[in-house]
Amino acid sequence: MLDNGDAEDSCRPDFEGAAKQSRYVASSSSYSTKHSESKHQVLCLAGQFVSFCIKADARCLWENQNILAMDGAFMCFYIRSLRVLLSIGGTHCLLKQRDGMKNYISEVIVQLSSNEASFRRERLYVNKLNIILVQVLKHEWPARWRSFIPDLVSAAKTSETICENCMAILKLLSEEVFDFSRGEMTQQKIKELKQSLNSEFQLIHELCLYVLSASQRTELIRATLATLHAFLSWIPLGYIFESPLLETLLKFFPVPSYRNLTLQCLTEVAALNFGDFYNLQYVKMYNIFMVQLQSILPTTTNIPEAYAHGSSEEQAFIQNLALFFTSFYKSHIRVLESSQENISALLLGLEYLIGISYVDDTEVFKVCLDYWNSLVLELFEAHHNLDNPAVAANMMGLQIPLIPGMVDGLGSQLLQRRQLYSGPMSKLRLLMICRMAKPEEVLIVEDENGNIVRETMKDNDVLVQYKIMRETLIYLSHLDHEDTEKQEAKDVLLGGFLFALLPVHKPANDLHNYNNDLHNYNQQEQIQMLKKLSKQLKGEDWTWNNLNTLCWAIGSISGSMMEEQENRFLVMVIRDLLNLCEITKGKDNKAVIASNIMYVVGQYPKFLRAHWKFLKTVVNKLFEFMHETHPGVQDMACDTFLKIVQKCKRKFVIIQVGENEPFVSELLSGLPSTIADLEPHQIHTFYESVGHMIQAESDPQKRDEYLQRLMELPNQKWAEIIGQARQSVDFLKDQDVIRTVLNILQTNTSVATSLGTYFLSQITLIFLDMLNVYRMYSELISNSIAEGGPFASKTSYVKLLRSVKRETLKLIETFLDKAEDQPQIGKQFVPPMMDPVLGDYARNVPDARESEVLSLFATIINKYKGAMIEDVPRIFEASFQCTLEMITKNFEDYPEHRLKFFSLLRAIATHCFPALIRLSSQQLKLVMDSIIWAFRHTERNIAETGLNLLLEMLKNFQASEFCNQFYRTYFLTIEQEIFAVLTDTFHKPGFKLHVLVLQHLFCLVESGALTEPLWDVSTVAYPYPNNTMFVREYTIKLLSTSFPNMTTSEVTQFVTGLFESRNDLSTFKNHIRDFLVQSKEFSAQDNKDLYAEEAAAQRERERQRMLSIPGLIAPNEIQDEMLDS
Repeated sequence: MLDNGDAEDSCRPDFEGAAKQSRYVASSSSYSTKHSESKHQVLCLAGQFVSFCIKADARCLWENQNILAMDGAFMCFYIRSLRVLLSIGGTHCLLKQRDGMKNYISEVIVQLSSNEASFRRERLYVNKLNIILVQVLKHEWPARWRSFIPDLVSAAKTSETICENCMAILKLLSEEVFDFSRGEMTQQKIKELKQSLNSEFQLIHELCLYVLSASQRTELIRATLATLHAFLSWIPLGYIFESPLLETLLKFFPVPSYRNLTLQCLTEVAALNFGDFYNLQYVKMYNIFMVQLQSILPTTTNIPEAYAHGSSEEQAFIQNLALFFTSFYKSHIRVLESSQENISALLLGLEYLIGISYVDDTEVFKVCLDYWNSLVLELFEAHHNLDNPAVAANMMGLQIPLIPGMVDGLGSQLLQRRQLYSGPMSKLRLLMICRMAKPEEVLIVEDENGNIVRETMKDNDVLVQYKIMRETLIYLSHLDHEDTEKQEAKDVLLGGFLFALLPVHKPANDLHNYNNDLHNYNQQEQIQMLKKLSKQLKGEDWTWNNLNTLCWAIGSISGSMMEEQENRFLVMVIRDLLNLCEITKGKDNKAVIASNIMYVVGQYPKFLRAHWKFLKTVVNKLFEFMHETHPGVQDMACDTFLKIVQKCKRKFVIIQVGENEPFVSELLSGLPSTIADLEPHQIHTFYESVGHMIQAESDPQKRDEYLQRLMELPNQKWAEIIGQARQSVDFLKDQDVIRTVLNILQTNTSVATSLGTYFLSQITLIFLDMLNVYRMYSELISNSIAEGGPFASKTSYVKLLRSVKRETLKLIETFLDKAEDQPQIGKQFVPPMMDPVLGDYARNVPDARESEVLSLFATIINKYKGAMIEDVPRIFEASFQCTLEMITKNFEDYPEHRLKFFSLLRAIATHCFPALIRLSSQQLKLVMDSIIWAFRHTERNIAETGLNLLLEMLKNFQASEFCNQFYRTYFLTIEQEIFAVLTDTFHKPGFKLHVLVLQHLFCLVESGALTEPLWDVSTVAYPYPNNTMFVREYTIKLLSTSFPNMTTSEVTQFVTGLFESRNDLSTFKNHIRDFLVQSKEFSAQDNKDLYAEEAAAQRERERQRMLSIPGLIAPNEIQDEMLDS
């Protein structure tokens, strides 16, 4: 039986089916033959089968129940054949049979659904037929089936069961056109179907109202409500507000069996927002709804508890209620602020939403959190834009033009609006603190058994939730720094937090008073946090979760406060947390407190830089935690130490007041005892941290002294090992010695990461001995694999040896990458590596070659650029041929070598292009074949690297003297191969780069830069007037052969559009998207990758917005160097 998967494979254009002329890539000849034959066979098979069913007496077939009962597989194959046919454009092959197909499907559906018993018994079968019918409609309606809607409505009036199924068909049609059409139909077809549905909706509307008013049948009413839910988001508003529909829905809301479906419909109505014309109807709807809700869910109800013990229907009601409130408030909350009666209903609704927000269900909380975030953002931005009155007025919904002198009045209105929401916002602060999600930095968690353990896997959903909650708290607590400073905000801070506890009642008649009140208003987060922390100290409400959420909330508002306010707040918080750690007993309790201390201090580097005593106390506390063996504590202590040092490193290398020496010197003196209990990977993090301190020292002599003291322990051990090896090389073969060598190299890599150029003296000390060890271990690996075969590379001994080789390469690459661009460093280190590293790579058996060699030389070329041109032939000779032999046998073996090989090739093409021009034609063909192999790869990173490399090559050759020669050889091959991957669904992530390559090719051929013909004049009899005409005809022939389901005129129109839109990337891209849908290659799939570029641009705009608001991006996440002098 042919299933959907087979159908999809058989109907994808087989660009890969050509005979291979090269060792690495398919040739350009007859690549579409197999594809054409396979698609034709599928269409004929499905078409013959469907024709057979239609030509048979369908009525007799249906009436013979035994046939269907005996052979369900037969009908299943029939349905699948129809779906295959419709999905790949089979209507072109069945023009004579399409009317029979429509009639047959319609008749079977009507007969099945006209009888209650058969309708219930064959419901799954009917649903499948409904889907087929809607697929037919997407091709036939409205042009070739104009009477569909009238026919359907007429049929619905003949029987309640037929009416119920008609509702299901209408719901499917609405979803196909309005919800799932993107990427499945062309934009013109989507527009045509939407217009048709709109123009004929009156019949559907009348049918729905008739059913809701006249029917007593529960299943039919539920089906009608479900259909309305699908339609309400797009129908003209008059059908909702100028008909009895809204009143009818509100009538059904109190009825338990219809409550959830009705609420979903009301939610769709609430989400509509098309101006103020229907504001009165919205207010009336909301007020009636709130009255009914109070009888269904009294205000005294404990909603979280009710949810926990409720049935699935009751839980769904709470979820739908959250969606209704959030949808209504997002679009119409300002309408409810107009009168006291409406305000009371609004505040009552917000109370309900706060209660729902405490429900222990992640999805429900996400819905609520999304709205709270948007509301607080709106309130914040209205104040934030007071300097721009027009923007502020627009955010407040004011449509009148502003005149000079209105700013004070606007500030008064903003204050009144904030005071309106002061109660809900106060409760929202407590909600955010109580339900704060776990940040990424916290490694210590409570498992399902109630034990404190180290986290083993990150929960991405929790991290996203933390980000949104953090933003919400930032908006709640943020002050407008400039305005606050202008209005002498320090006066407000006098008296500290106790002053903020007092009720503040100031006249709001000017902007000055507004800002002062706002300042006090925004201190409530700190007040609530300090109150909760005080309870923890007293032992009240003490639980791990309470302390965790409190501290996560405290850390999340870093950067949002004025400096003085933040200082006062942090002094109290850190003092209380340290006291709590001292007085609390129990290993798990101390681990939880330790993790919270480390998280909080890591979020406030600015505070630590300004307070040396606190900084020193915190660092010494981290050193204490490094001796705590509870799982996760040491890891978090080392990570937090690194984070703090990166932002405060200058403070550790200067002599502070009251100190006799810089802290780094004191640390180095006690280094052995500090790291005594740490694991090797933790020691590496610690060494990286100290490297950052040393890097901040400006005196070269002191810097070298600190580096020498830091590396004293690993250097002593290294010297011992090298000394023993000089006496007996076999000493280096011992596994314990190999592990020690590996650990020493990893320690050096960590320090090189943070020191960069200043690591020169240390690497010079060990460099030559390190290369000798590398050479020796490489020989041991090669001998082991030669003797033991490929399986020898899997043994623990060989893996350990290879780890040393890799770490050696990583150390050199890290140093060269981090070091400043100094040519003498390259001259000092690159030549000695050529034979021990590059030569060793060429000589080794494939399983012993390290991919890090490729990435090392890619880094070297990217670093020293044109200075490496003379070395490219040697690099090419040593790495190119042997690596290609490894990676071109299939798409799976040696995955690490693949990406790094193409990265090396891209570095050469970018910085040493003249070296590529000097290659022979055979070598250049090898390069181009490898590039094509790369972007044909299904691994996304490799394919993208190959495409970027191809773009570099195309641009470089266009600007060179060999432009004509290169493009005459490779233009058609590149175009063909790009179309191959463009129309392959496995390569959707590369869509953006595919488009850029095609745009380059079409722009190039139209520009006239190619002065020689692209066709072979000796074999092509017809002399084309120019390359544009030849490429146009070639492309049409290429695509027509590959897509027999498309007509020649459709293909010609597409190719013409490519040439016409070549200079406008956006239009060019949309044109290709429509072609992919029209060709049926990307239909009924997730096509978000086709829009990845737009999504990335939106993410960048959001990041820039966040950067403009202090605190939204935590100080420790900002990449710019923080001044700590």
